Amino acid sequence: MPSKTLPPDKARLDRVVAEARRNRELREQTYREQALKIYPWICGRCAREFTRANLHLLTVHHRDHNHDNNPRDGSNWELLCIYCHDNEHARYLDSAERGETAPGGRQESPATYQPFAGLKALLKDKP
Repeated sequence: MPSKTLPPDKARLDRVVAEARRNRELREQTYREQALKIYPWICGRCAREFTRANLHLLTVHHRDHNHDNNPRDGSNWELLCIYCHDNEHARYLDSAERGETAPGGRQESPATYQPFAGLKALLKDKP
């Protein structure tokens, strides 16, 4: 009795599906995928909303500009559209290069606006 082997097309399809599953698992481990699960798909600066169709335009910004600082709770991340993200890094690099300080003698820090800071309290008051 011949051994049961898969036809070439079926074997290839199985390999493609297995590779796609592995890639999905690896993607879900990245800080971008974690941030997209934690935060709403809205830019933290301009409040532009995103859908699956344009999600590639939404980036994860590291608030302390340290890309190795990736706490699992997302406390060092914020979602920014590509335009606001580029602007944030340009401001940070320009001020650091010129050695500028903010009024009062402090070193200018990155923007820390949190558009959803009061959301929990607002949702609590709803009947």
